Amino acid sequence: MPPHPHGPARPTALVFDVLDTLFPLGPLEWRFREAGVPRVLMARWCDHLLRDTFALALLGGDGTFEDVARGSLRDITGNQIAPAAEDVVIDGLTRLEPRREAATALAAAHGRGVRTAALGHGDDGDTRLLLERSGLPVEAVVGGDGLGARRPSREPYLAAARALDVPPERLGLVTAHGWDAAGGRGAGLVTGWSAHLEGRFPSVFERPDVEGRDLAETVELMLALPERGGRESGGDRAAGVR
Repeated sequence: MPPHPHGPARPTALVFDVLDTLFPLGPLEWRFREAGVPRVLMARWCDHLLRDTFALALLGGDGTFEDVARGSLRDITGNQIAPAAEDVVIDGLTRLEPRREAATALAAAHGRGVRTAALGHGDDGDTRLLLERSGLPVEAVVGGDGLGARRPSREPYLAAARALDVPPERLGLVTAHGWDAAGGRGAGLVTGWSAHLEGRFPSVFERPDVEGRDLAETVELMLALPERGGRESGGDRAAGVR
């Protein structure tokens, strides 16, 4: 049975994925160069990092996100990276710049009385520091470490709902990752996917409730959902509502 059998309702709160959704990882390339690691290895590091994070989500491992990030750096470099060079890359995760339309997307939500939160992968202190440095206004920060599970397991999404004091079916997830949208769907959230990272939604997952070209459009489509669940019209579907 789909998570919203009568169609998704307009969410009363939104939670935003952080890495590669609000904050592009691309600028980390220069930190790889500074650390003496070829920039072409950054994509491999990202894939390795996700692979091990997903494995720990399945196995219930205790390592923190930083542990996994550092371990992935060591693996892709054949354990040839120095601790100081690791620090250069890891420190960059709290110094990223937001996407150009991130502030617009958040402002659209706040302007309509919709509360917002950020859902990170690691310690919530690191995520909070990143957001404070960027100036992006969110009301709550939920980290991935210390929740007893990792995304795409259900618990982090449900923790975001608790942090905003809303039922899961009235919480909207905004993400640029197909796997993340699938995880949010499994937890009963209203799901919005921004195409700016992947371009096409991965065919292995059921499609999200809305799909936008970027964060601003994705948020607008979520806020345009009906106040109560109902089947979307043909016009809604053409506009990106699933």
